[in-house]
Amino acid sequence: MAQANTVRILDGSTFVVSEDTGDIEATPSEPTGLFSLDTRFLSRWVLTVNGERLNALSYDDLQYYEARFFLVPGMATHYVDAKLSIIRERTIGGSFHEQVTILNHDEKAVDLEIRMDAGADFADLFQVKDEILNKKGETYAEAEADRLRLGYRRGNFRRETLISSSQTARYDRNGFTYSVHLEPNTQWSTDIDVHTVVLGPTSQVRMEMRVPSHGRPTPQRGLEEWIAAAPKVNSECEHLAHTYRRSLVDLAALRFSPLSLSGQTLPAAGLPWFMTMFGRDSILTCLQVMPFVPGLSRTTLCLLASLQGTRFDDFRDEDPGRILHELRYGETAAFEEQPHSPYYGSVDATPLFLVLLDEYERWTGDVALVRELEQEARAALRWIDNYADLVGNGYIWYERRNTDTGLENQCWKDSWDSISYRDGTLPPFPRATCEVQGYAYDAKVRAARLAREFWGDPAFADQLEREAAQLKERFNRDWWVEDGQYFALALDPDGRPADVLSSNIGHLLWSGIVDQDRAEKLAEHLVGPRLFSGWGVRTLAEGEARYNPIGYHNGTIWPFDNSFIAWGLRRYGFAEEAATIADGILAAARYFDGRLPEAFGGYQRELTKFPVEYPTACSPQAWSTGAPMLLLRTMLGIEPHGGHLAVEPRLPIGMGRIEVLDIPGRWGRVDAFARGRLDLHQLSG
Repeated sequence: MAQANTVRILDGSTFVVSEDTGDIEATPSEPTGLFSLDTRFLSRWVLTVNGERLNALSYDDLQYYEARFFLVPGMATHYVDAKLSIIRERTIGGSFHEQVTILNHDEKAVDLEIRMDAGADFADLFQVKDEILNKKGETYAEAEADRLRLGYRRGNFRRETLISSSQTARYDRNGFTYSVHLEPNTQWSTDIDVHTVVLGPTSQVRMEMRVPSHGRPTPQRGLEEWIAAAPKVNSECEHLAHTYRRSLVDLAALRFSPLSLSGQTLPAAGLPWFMTMFGRDSILTCLQVMPFVPGLSRTTLCLLASLQGTRFDDFRDEDPGRILHELRYGETAAFEEQPHSPYYGSVDATPLFLVLLDEYERWTGDVALVRELEQEARAALRWIDNYADLVGNGYIWYERRNTDTGLENQCWKDSWDSISYRDGTLPPFPRATCEVQGYAYDAKVRAARLAREFWGDPAFADQLEREAAQLKERFNRDWWVEDGQYFALALDPDGRPADVLSSNIGHLLWSGIVDQDRAEKLAEHLVGPRLFSGWGVRTLAEGEARYNPIGYHNGTIWPFDNSFIAWGLRRYGFAEEAATIADGILAAARYFDGRLPEAFGGYQRELTKFPVEYPTACSPQAWSTGAPMLLLRTMLGIEPHGGHLAVEPRLPIGMGRIEVLDIPGRWGRVDAFARGRLDLHQLSG
C-alpha cells in the first residue's frame, strides 16, 4: 500500500501517486507512479536542481485532478534559507501535465542544471499488488530531438510513454535536462506533457475503453457541471453537508467513460487497486447514489448487459447470463495470466443487476431501457435457476472452476477466511451465503413487476412471484439459527450452517426475504453490543472465534455495508435503529475529513474515542463514497411511489434541519425537508 505521505490525483482509471515532493521512485511493491488502464507508465520521475534533490515545504492536492508542491533545494534541516524555490503544479485529465517553475530570490544571477529523471517499468497493476515484477517482454527508451519515448513490447502488446516539454531540453534515455540562466529575482518555467499510448490488445474484451482527451471537458469544467447537476444538501449539521460534497467530488473522480457509450460515465471501484469496473461494486454504488445521480445506473446497466456471459468458460468462471465481476486491461489479462478479461467470479452481481434495473425504472421511468434489456434480464434469471444452484436445493452457491487464479469466495466478503463456522473452522465448497439468497428473492420480486408492467408477460410474472415466495419460506426454515435468533452467514454443501453472527443479516432486511416476526431480533442484534461498535456495525460479531477488529471481513466496519443495513432497517420499520447506524457512520466521517474509507477498525467507540484506520483501505472507494448518500435517503425516508416521491424523515438526535434540493426522477425535480426526527416532511416541485 502507498505510504502515508503520498499525494494522489486521479481522473477515472488514470491516476498518479507520488511522494510529497512530487517525485516518483517506485518499487515493485509500491503503488506509486503514473497508472492508466492497469499499467504503470511512469515508475521514476525525479526532479533535481544542480544535482540536488528537493525538500518539500508544503503541498496541496487542490482538487482530485491537480496538486501543487512547494520545494527548495537540499535536504530538510531545522532552518531553511534557500535562495531558490521550486513550484511543481500537476494535473491529470486525459494526459499528465506538469509545470515546473524556478524562482531566484538571490541578488545574484545563477546558472542551473535542471534535471528530470524519467523511467517506466510498465508494471501490470496485479504485479505491483502481488509484489512480483516479472516482465516477459522488452522495454526500450528512445531519445528524440523533441521528446523522450519509453516503451514496452511483448508480441503485439505495446505500451508507450511520450514525454515532451515547452522549453528546449536535452533528452537522453533516462530523462531530460535544461540549462537555465536566471537573473536576480526572476523566474523560469516549463510545461511538461506526458501521454500514454496503448497499442495492441488491452485484453480479449470485446470493446475499447480508452478515452482520448480531445472532445472531453476539462477536469475543472467537468467537475463544475457534475456538482451543478446534483441535488444540493443544506444542513444545520455542518459536517453532514461537508461529507456529502466530499462524496460527490470523490464520485466524480472515480468516474470513467467507456468509449462505446458516448461519454457517459460509470464508477470505478477504488484507488489504488480497483480503478476499473467491478460488477458488484458498480451496481451497489449506483443503488446508493440513485436519488442524486441516477444517470450512472443507465451506463452501468448497459455496459454490464453488453458484457454478460454467453458461454461456459472455466478459466473466467463464465456461464450464460452471468454478470461480470471484474474487467482489466493490463498485460496479465491480455496474456491470460489472470482471468479478468472479463472475469465472472461473482455470485451476487447477477441478481443485483436485476435489482438495479428495477430500481432505476422506479426512479427515472426509463421504460425504454427496461424493454431494451429484457433478454439480458431473462438470461440473468435463467442463470439464477439453471447454473447457480450447484447443489440442487434452490439456493445460489459458488465454487470456482478456475482453481489457479479464480476467486475462492465469490461474495462481497471475498477474503479467504471470511466465511466460518462458530468454532472458527472454514466450511468446504460449494458455499452459499445468506445475503445472496436475499438478493435472489428481491431480484425475482422486482423482475415480476417488470414482466407484468413492461414485458407483457403476466404468466412469467406470476411464476416469478411463486418462486420468490417459495424461496422466502425455504430460506426462513433452513437458515435460522435458533440458539442465536439470527440467520446463519452461510450453508455448506451438506446443509450445515456457518452459524456466526454477522453484518450480512442487515442485507437480508434490505432484500425483504426476512419473515416479519423475525425482523425485530435482527434489529436488536444490529444495534446490540456484539455487532455495533458505536461507529457502525462490524462485519463479524465480537465474541466469534475469528473476530478481529482489524480483520478485513472479520470485525472491521465497512461504511457501504452499514448504509445497506440502515436501508434494510427502514424497510422493516426500524427507523430508530437505522438512525443510530447513520449517526455513527456520519460521525466517523468527520475524522476522515468527509471521505469515508473502504473500512475502519471495529473497536468500541468508548475505547478508542476515534475510528481507527484500517492500514490498507482503498480511498477514495466508490461504495464508501456512496454510503453518505444512501444514509441521507434512509434518514429522510425518501422512496419513489409511482410518479411521486414520498418522504418520511427520522433523523438522529441533534442532526437539526436537512434540506435536499432538486432531487431528480420521473417526477422532474423536487425538494425534501426535515427538521428533527419527528417533524413532518414537505415536498415542493
